[in-house]
This record gives sequence, C-alpha cells and structure tokens, in this order.
Amino acid sequence: MLGGYMGKILRVDLSTQEILTETFQEEILRKYLGGSGLGAKILLEETTEKTDPLGPDNILIFMTGPLVGTRALNFGRHQVVTKSPLTGIYGEANSGGTWGVHLKRAGYDGLIISGRSSKPVYLWLNNDIVQIRDASSIWGKDTFETDLLLKRELGSDIVTCSIGQAGENLVKIAAIMNDGIHGRAAARCGVGAVMGSKKLKAIAVKGDLKPYTVNEKALKKSIRNWSPKIRENTLEMNKFGTSEMMLRVEASGDLPIKNWTGGIFSTAEKISGQTISKKLYKKRYYCAQCVIGCGKTIQIKDGPYAGLSGAAPEYETLGMLGANCLIDDVEAISKANELCNRYGLDTISTGAVIAFAMEAYERGLINKNDTAGFELHWGNNEALLGMIHKITYRENIGELLGEGVRIAAKKLGGLAQEFALHVKGLELPGHDPRAKYSNALAYATSPRGACHMNAFSYEFENGLAMPELGYPETLDRFETEGKAEFVAKFQNLMAIFDSLIGCKFLIFGLKDETIKTTVKWLNFVTGWDITPEELLETGERIVTLKRLYNIRCGKFRNDDTLPPRILNEIRGAGGAAEGLPHLGKMLNEYYRYRGWNEFGIPKKETLERLALL
Repeated sequence: MLGGYMGKILRVDLSTQEILTETFQEEILRKYLGGSGLGAKILLEETTEKTDPLGPDNILIFMTGPLVGTRALNFGRHQVVTKSPLTGIYGEANSGGTWGVHLKRAGYDGLIISGRSSKPVYLWLNNDIVQIRDASSIWGKDTFETDLLLKRELGSDIVTCSIGQAGENLVKIAAIMNDGIHGRAAARCGVGAVMGSKKLKAIAVKGDLKPYTVNEKALKKSIRNWSPKIRENTLEMNKFGTSEMMLRVEASGDLPIKNWTGGIFSTAEKISGQTISKKLYKKRYYCAQCVIGCGKTIQIKDGPYAGLSGAAPEYETLGMLGANCLIDDVEAISKANELCNRYGLDTISTGAVIAFAMEAYERGLINKNDTAGFELHWGNNEALLGMIHKITYRENIGELLGEGVRIAAKKLGGLAQEFALHVKGLELPGHDPRAKYSNALAYATSPRGACHMNAFSYEFENGLAMPELGYPETLDRFETEGKAEFVAKFQNLMAIFDSLIGCKFLIFGLKDETIKTTVKWLNFVTGWDITPEELLETGERIVTLKRLYNIRCGKFRNDDTLPPRILNEIRGAGGAAEGLPHLGKMLNEYYRYRGWNEFGIPKKETLERLALL
C-alpha cells in the first residue's frame, strides 16, 4: 500500500455542480509528487494558450503533497496552481497555516475547481460530505468576517480559505487567505481573482482521516532526533519571525527603497522584527507540523490604529509596504497588512503598485483628481491605507493599480514603463538582484515571474552553504561566474519543496542534511526507494514542465529579463552601491546547463531524459 497519499483528488465543476473524484497512478505520483509538480501537469493538460484566466475554462487547483498530514516536520503547506490573470502565464501561490493539512484529513490530496457558478457559493468538505452551498450572505464580507461566520454555521473546528472583496472585484493582485486572523496567504499571481471569477467565496474543510505512513517507527525516530536541532538552528526566526532579517537585508543593500531607487534606509530599525517584538508582540503562531514558529501575532493598544489584533507583518510586507514607499511607521504598516489580509490582497504586489503610483505622482503622471484627493507623497501613511481601499474596490486610480504595474504603466504610457518593476507581469518581491546576483537570474527565469522563493539561492550568497548541491562555502554575491548552475540546482530543489509540499525555512534547520533527510522522510512515508539523485531529477522535470507551459503561452528568451532600473541603474549608496548584474552572460550559461536552446526552449534530448515526451 502506498503511503502518504489519500488516493483521491476532488473535482468540482461550478457550472454544472458536478462533483467527482479521481485517482492518479503511482508512476505519475512518483514523477510529479504533488503540490506544484502535479498541479503543473494538470494545468498543462487542461488549459491552453487561449484559456481566459478569468473565464470558466480556467481551473483553480489546490494541492497538497505526500508528506502533508504526516509526522514530517514543516511539511504542512498547500499550493494553488492556475493560469494567472496578472501575467497570463503559469501561476502558483504557496500558503502555510493549517488549511492544507485539513484538506488532507478530509480525504483529499487535492481539489480542482472548474467552471463558474451563476451565484456566490462556498464549498463544504467534511470527510465524505461535499456540498456546494449558497454564499450570498457572506459575499461582500472580508476574509476575517467570512471565517467567523462560517465557523458559527459549521462549527469552530473547521478551517477556511476565502477571498475578500479584492477577489470578488477581480483585482488582479488578489490573494486567497486562510486560517482567519492569522492571515496565511496564497498571495501571488492573482489567484484570488480566479476564485472570484468562479463566484467561489470560500472553501471550508474538516476531517478526521490521516494518511498512512509505511514506516511510522523509523519516521518517528528521525523526527524525535531532528526536532530539537531544527529548533536550535532557527532560534532567531522563532524569536522575531521573518522580519528578523530587516537590518541585515538593509545593510547588504538588498532592501527595496523608494521604488528601488534608494540605497540606504536609515530608519530600518523602526520596522524591524526586533522593534515589533518590543512594541507590539502578543504571541507566537505555528503552522501545521511546524517546530520553527516564525508566525507572530500583535496587538496595538493606543494611537490611531488602536484595537488592531492579528498577524504581524512579515519581512516582505515590511519591505514592500514600508521601505519601498518610504514608510517607517510600523503601526501604519501593520494596519496596511491587516487591511490586505482582510480584503485579500498580495502585500508584495500591493506595496509595489503603490510605490509605482507614488513615483508616478511625483513625476506628474497622475494627480489628485486621479487619487480622489490623496497626496501620494513618499512616506504618507494615509495615502498608503487609502490606496489599499481604492485598489480593493477599483475606485479612481485603484482601478488601474489593481491591474498590476505592467498594465498600469502601459496605460499611463511614456516614462511610466521605465519605473514599473516586474518580471513577466509579476511585481518584484523585497530582495534586490543588484545586491545578490543569483536573484537576477532566478527572477528572470522563474516560471511565475519575479519570485524570491523560486530558487531561494540568495540566502546562500549571504553566509549559508549547501554541500549537498556542491556548495560547501558561501558564494560571492557580486560574482556571475558559476551562478547559472547554482541557480538551476536550487530551483530544482525548491520545486521539490513546492511539490512535497514543505516550508523552505526547514533548510535553515536541517542545514547540511536537507536533501538526505527529506529523502528519508519521503521514503519512510511512502515506502518508495527514491535516491537524492532521483528526487533532484524530479525537481528538474517539474521546472521544465512549467517552462513548457509558458512556451505554449508565447514566452521565450526575450521575456527572461529584468526591469530597466535593475539592469541599468546603480543604487549609488549602501551595501550594494555599485551592483549591476550581467544577466545576459548568466542566461547563456543557464540555458546550456539546462539543456535548452538559445531561445530558452528545452531540447528534444532534454525532454526525453526527463520523460516529458
């Protein structure tokens, strides 16, 4: 008996209200695992280059992996895969919390939504019970309210994922939020708009099933051995969350400042994890199967944002809604974070479009008539909060900003496209490729557009090493030589994490035994005899599969690029004052290493080797 899988994928057609289950052969599961691997395979087979991302023919895939719901530490996440309305190509978003584990406990390895309902609905999954229910009473509610109302109706022990008003209004930077006020998000690529286009407000799950583990005794022993080590190796993240990196990121020149024009953010300490811990900290929050505990909740007791209680802003949020907009008021950023979580907005893309709008305002491309009176000056707290509302409800300039910076710049025209920071339509996250050159190549070649987690290589130019991939020492962050192979190897490994599906911070805990231990856990659970080499080849297969999807959508080498500001403008100060990555050189080497031709198309022999033909 195969361990780790429930043996069922649930399909729901909202147009016909047909509900079915299907299974996948073990051979397919071993080749693609789950998460984004299996999701990419399904998306490639069931959508085309002509599929409208917001049309009924697009599918919305929620996928777990074989280690989700087992004892395996930090493998409690889920992946959302779809054709992105923001980019028009392959889209995926990853979320923590507990929703993925509960989907598994309800008896399903994944869920595929197709069609479009004629009225607002939500799904109720309770073990074998699957119902499409009327959601008219919760349509228009924010995600916190939706979670509370569904808990009152279905029981306090359910877990929900839902869209807020941004997803309902088809804002193309809308997220799918889960776990209520803890604000866990499948945020990127506009997946919330796809859910909204289907008139699907929420998915509530509950279950008491558990996936079978073939060698439970061996897994339990390994977990008992590793648990204290992982905790010890991730103490700073446990204390301060991802925002603990704020000060070192600013010092290295990696922090986005003033729409990526600044080199130094002298007040970075005011929005650091250390400051949040002193001023606002309430308690720690753990995702399912987690021993790191990077999640934090906060409470603001006085001032203009008094009464706020919920998830603390993560580093990416502090960087994009804070430093990138020249805002150093941590309470204002916390309020902006809460609004994004309630409305269901990607905080990375939201910070990016607001910073873009501030620069456009400064340069006279938009004015107070466009902003309904808001003065979009750098550092203006009220403008930040007001724009979040405008974007959510598509009001005034918010109508344009909700389309993302690529479309906004195109419609504004002229100079605007010079300072629209995106790759393939997806806004840059909070790490500057001019500070760590592997990120330049990783952003350019990421299948969903600019993504700091697609390779996660920048941390290994910042003091960490990965001997298992052939890197016993940290690489020079300003060097291009050898970075192509470096990035490709890390992309393969991250594709594994996105398919199993696990938290990438586990790498900090497992350190030099990350791949070895992951392989052991996978084999203990499933009963397979996978080797590290086979697992990494699986990662390569998944990366290549996503590439094939984008090629079908008309994306080639010309699209594997970076914004002009990143390629051509130095920061002029700070820890990466003179940094400019040589992307073309790295890209040539990358294609050769991957077995792709000069246009970025995988060669026939590469596809044959990876069993993709």
